[in-house]
Amino acid sequence: MKCEKLKVLSDYNLYCITAEKLSKGRDNIEVVKSMLKSGVKIIQYREKKKTLREKLLECEKIRQMTLDYGCIFIINDNIEIAKMVFADGVHIGQDDYPLYKVREFLGDEFIIGLSTHSREQLLDAIKIGADYIGVGPIFQTFTKEDVCAPVGLEYLDIAVKESSIPFVTIGGIKEDNLDIVLNKGARCIAMVSEIVGADNIEEKISNVLIKIEKWGKRDVNSDRIC
Repeated sequence: MKCEKLKVLSDYNLYCITAEKLSKGRDNIEVVKSMLKSGVKIIQYREKKKTLREKLLECEKIRQMTLDYGCIFIINDNIEIAKMVFADGVHIGQDDYPLYKVREFLGDEFIIGLSTHSREQLLDAIKIGADYIGVGPIFQTFTKEDVCAPVGLEYLDIAVKESSIPFVTIGGIKEDNLDIVLNKGARCIAMVSEIVGADNIEEKISNVLIKIEKWGKRDVNSDRIC
């Protein structure tokens, strides 16, 4: 089952991340509903400012919504909530709990993604058993308060050549620079403000997916990851 879910992360795809403070007055539930209606297959819940209770109640709703649409549901950082709501996986950063402890807590069937910002971190993530990695931030981004400096397209080149596990390209990616990262070999693209901050989320996702799908048609040979 996990193998099938990971296949989505190695395909040409859009990985959407919530950010209520950037959503123009819309709450996370409304935003996720638009994402799902638009055909998004991977959604990460990322919410830094709410209480644990508020996050749990939102994630319970989103978990059911994603199940109804057959969408992979990833929770950022909070491994306890991920376990409580039976999410598909979690995404952790370099300063969060060690991956081996997260694996012990969640079990083998949970997807664990790890943010990486350098070749050394990429190789270490593979060695310690990450299921996928985040590669970035490629461009300048302001969606997180503690974000590191952009790693640039050079690190994306390294990930394309050296990553033996799926990776999600993230950081400042917009509709107007999407072709640049796709041309470099990125497949799964994470977007935050470009999606949640759009006046019309469904229209924006449609435009982005059209671009991604065009690149997918150029590469008919998909990688085997299992």
